[in-house]
Amino acid sequence: MQTSTLASSLWPRAAESAAAKAALVAIGVLALAVSSKVQVPFWPVPMTLQTAVVLLIGAGYGARLAGTTLLAFLAAGAVGLPVLASGAGLAYMAGPTGGYLVGFLLAAVVMGHLTDRGLGRSPVQVIALMLLGEILIFALGVAWLAGFTGAEKAVAAGLLPFLPAEALKAALATALLAAGWNAATRD
Repeated sequence: MQTSTLASSLWPRAAESAAAKAALVAIGVLALAVSSKVQVPFWPVPMTLQTAVVLLIGAGYGARLAGTTLLAFLAAGAVGLPVLASGAGLAYMAGPTGGYLVGFLLAAVVMGHLTDRGLGRSPVQVIALMLLGEILIFALGVAWLAGFTGAEKAVAAGLLPFLPAEALKAALATALLAAGWNAATRD
């Protein structure tokens, strides 16, 4: 059973109109591109606002639209458009950040699938969705990074320094999602 998503609740045409869906994909890709440029330089993986945007897209768009949005974003990066944090093209995407990029797609689709099933409206459900999204992103990201640096260094450089910021970003995404649902359910 599919229920309405935040995107379709705020913009009912988005559930039926191909043009509205395309606009939401474009908005999502733009938000991801801008959030990739808001960063704290780290090595080998930069700290950006992208994870917050991925979490919002996953929890707000539903599985299909979130997946389409992340695939469009990744395709833009693969062809060399400057949407990624500090590089572009397939070679960059196959580098140390590649696992995080795949994790973005997986997290958005899984979160969207759960949202399609009606989860993500209560505070506890939203927190669980955000935690799940973060786990998926970092599990794939750190596993991929380990191929470049070894497991211990991947955890030390690709997970631990990010935990405090990720908690803040997940809290921000949770607050924005709650505000969106409040706006959607007002008369």
